[in-house]
Amino acid sequence: MVQSPPREAPERRGRGPARGAAGFLRDLIVIVVVAVLASFLIKTFLIRSFYIPSVSMQNTLQVSDRILVNELVPGLIPLQRGDVVVFKDPGGWLEGDPTVPPPSTPIAAAADWVLSLVGLSTQDANDHLVKRVIGLPGDHVTCCNALGQMSVNGTPIDEPYVLLQPGTRAVSGTSFDVTVPKGRLWVMGDNRYDSKDSRYNGDTPSKGFVPIKDVVGRAFVVSWPIGHWSWLSDYPSTFAGVRAPGG
Repeated sequence: MVQSPPREAPERRGRGPARGAAGFLRDLIVIVVVAVLASFLIKTFLIRSFYIPSVSMQNTLQVSDRILVNELVPGLIPLQRGDVVVFKDPGGWLEGDPTVPPPSTPIAAAADWVLSLVGLSTQDANDHLVKRVIGLPGDHVTCCNALGQMSVNGTPIDEPYVLLQPGTRAVSGTSFDVTVPKGRLWVMGDNRYDSKDSRYNGDTPSKGFVPIKDVVGRAFVVSWPIGHWSWLSDYPSTFAGVRAPGG
C-alpha cells in the first residue's frame, strides 16, 4: 500500500524567516545592551573624554582638542611629577574661564547624551581643569633661579614642554616659593604666561593647591582631531634628578 508523504504540521509552515528575524533582533538588542553596559563601566572605572576650551596647556594641547583620561590614576596608579591631569574645580579656579558651548540643536543634544553614556561626551568639561603636576605632597617648589628655571626640592628642572613668550626665558612671570601640603598637588599650565593655575589661585578655598581627591585621572592621549593625535608624556627625564621631599 502506497502512502502519501507526511504533510508538514500547519503550525510550522512559514515560520522559518519570522523566527530568524526575531532571533536576529533579539541578538542585536543583547549586543547593544552589552556594549552600552561595557562602555558605561569603562567610563565609570577606566577612561573618559574631555574637551580643551582654553590655551592654558599650549603647545601640548590646543583649543578644541579632545583627550582621553585614565581614571585608574590616582586610585590604583600613583601620580607622578609631569603628569597631565584632569581635576574638578577645587572652588573658584574657573571663574571667567572659557566654557564648552552647549549643543546647538536637539539632535546634537541627543547625540551628546548618547556619548555621555560611553564616556565620550564633554557634558561636564565646564567643571574641570587640565594642568601638569609639578609638585607632589611634601615637595618644595620655587621659581625662578638666575637661568629662569623652576626648582623642585632644590633641583633645577629643564621643562621642554613650556611655551615661553618671545623675549622671555623665565618659565614663570611670577616668582613663588611653596611647600605642597599633604594630600595636595601644585599644578601649572604649559602656557605659563596664559594659565590660571596654582600660582594665581592662592585666594581660593584650596589656596592654590589641588586636593588629590579631586583628580579625575591622567590624560594619556589626544584623541581628536586626528591631525593632533599623540601620546601625552610625563617627561620622566625632566624630573629624574628630583630628590624625595626632605631628601
